[in-house]
Amino acid sequence: MNITEYILKDITSLTFNGPVKGAVKICKNFPISHIFIVENEQFMGCFSESDIKTIENKNDKLAKYADLIQFFFVDTKTTLLELIKVFADNDTNIIPVLDEQKNYVGYYDLYDVLDIFAQSPFLNDESITLVVEKNESEYSMSQVSQIVEASGGKILGVFLSEKRGEIVQITINISFEDIQEIIQTFRRYNYTIITKHENDFYLEDLKDRSEYFQKYLNM
Repeated sequence: MNITEYILKDITSLTFNGPVKGAVKICKNFPISHIFIVENEQFMGCFSESDIKTIENKNDKLAKYADLIQFFFVDTKTTLLELIKVFADNDTNIIPVLDEQKNYVGYYDLYDVLDIFAQSPFLNDESITLVVEKNESEYSMSQVSQIVEASGGKILGVFLSEKRGEIVQITINISFEDIQEIIQTFRRYNYTIITKHENDFYLEDLKDRSEYFQKYLNM
């Protein structure tokens, strides 16, 4: 997926010689978390909006507060998932984009990126999301794929969504009308099913047994 067409240039970058009040004005006009500093097309770093707000003398030059600079960016070859990780790691809603010469070319906006992800096949409305859990040493992506495809399903996307000690959760997006066979096969391979599905016969059977046992105890 080519996401470079979503690179924006609407927000003006600043230089170290610019006053703090210039950064304050941009923050008031745009709901952004960071201001970019660019000198002669070279990206120098970012000031966070929260840091800008703490500066009392708004007439000071930004250079005076260079110790507050944060440094993160992506390049034009960064993938969608890598981009989402950078957003999360830096608690930002705007990320500078640099070319191969480290020149500033624009930025990505978080809301645009999330919209791209929402429209991807991984979140296709016709698919089913299944989350399974197993010991990290006992699972493999090839096994996960084999279970789904051997049951007639097609994987649209898969990733490790959580890790707790030795236990990992795998989120799988599947194109398949009847998830029942796939769920039962995962159970036969000792995977724990985390997501709940209306047509999960195993859970329905457990519920029926539980209700029957409860009635027996109340007799």
